[in-house]
Amino acid sequence: MLKSNVGWSTAKSSKEAGKEAAKKAVENLTKTKVALLYTSADNNVEEVLEGAKEALGDIPVVGCTSSGGIIVPDGYITSDHGFVGVMALSDSAMSVGVAGSAFDKDARETGRKIAQEAMKNAGKTCAPSYFYMVASPKEEEDYLKGIEDVIGRVPMFGGSAADNTVSGEWSIYADDVIFADGCAVAFFYTDKPVSNVYTGAYRETKNVGVITKVNGKRQLAEINGMPAIEQYAKWTGKKVEDLMGGNLLVETILAPLGVKDRLGDLVAIRHPMAGNDDLSMNIGNHLAESTAVVQMEGSVDELITSTTDTMKAVKEKLPNGVGAYLLVHCGGRKLGIGNRIDEVAKRLKDEAGDIPFMTIFTFGEYGSNNNDRNTCGGLMLSFTGLGK
Repeated sequence: MLKSNVGWSTAKSSKEAGKEAAKKAVENLTKTKVALLYTSADNNVEEVLEGAKEALGDIPVVGCTSSGGIIVPDGYITSDHGFVGVMALSDSAMSVGVAGSAFDKDARETGRKIAQEAMKNAGKTCAPSYFYMVASPKEEEDYLKGIEDVIGRVPMFGGSAADNTVSGEWSIYADDVIFADGCAVAFFYTDKPVSNVYTGAYRETKNVGVITKVNGKRQLAEINGMPAIEQYAKWTGKKVEDLMGGNLLVETILAPLGVKDRLGDLVAIRHPMAGNDDLSMNIGNHLAESTAVVQMEGSVDELITSTTDTMKAVKEKLPNGVGAYLLVHCGGRKLGIGNRIDEVAKRLKDEAGDIPFMTIFTFGEYGSNNNDRNTCGGLMLSFTGLGK
């Protein structure tokens, strides 16, 4: 049976915070197979891991920095000097292989190497039952392609590393390896089920256009032959001057863009991050020309209620019981929720009951919907339940 504990700390010493959180997480657990660790960009990550390893011993560790805080059963955890949260998973019938690497010339090839190493570290030569992935908010889709080159299409969940100010101060770690630009995974080998619900939980508007020009992979230049910011301003009634630079990120939280999968089962949210002088938009994920983009909408109340709606959907897919929840929540959504984040914490605690959970805040979210392709998006929820 899968068992889990969650530990956390806001100790001023990064090393002590890592040690305290990890010690709580493994309390009363035997045969712990992996520790998912999340901390702040304000912490000394190397010292956090040093302290955690003192409590964990040879248990593999994987994770990243979370934007602003985390949510655990005790509530929303943050402090002026950082935080650490650890979720430990124990199951005698489970094997877990952790691996990670900084970017090395080509993201897809780096993904292949990581996948091969994760299988080796799990003592396996076959694809896992499912996997967790964390990457820098840059080339997530390409890391995923490389991983799937090795293991095929396997259910995944996870999210991109984040910091507090979108300034690139995030970290990713896999055991003793720490980097800002790269990817890490945990491959899970088990007969226990996993349930992932991946959604933006926004509503579609009637504003739909064709992407007519993309610069590179992530700069939206034109919609319907019109400069992207100009078209977006026309759709939303916002002023072009209010959408320039970093203002665009905040202005689009409640009115982002979305792209549909080929069957219409999933709308993957595309978060505009910055407005450029040529009226193009920097977007948080890959785009393709000659595909449709939809303007989405939602309210702060809906951002809050969608968290428990999504957790309920995860639970419904695991009728034999949930052993743990890992809830990947976009940091941009948290920014939109603002000081009402404690409402989210209370709702999640009430819905989870006595089941351990950890909520992290990321700059990109990964999952799948309706047994379709694994997908990377932004302003999304990727809520995962691990079956008992």
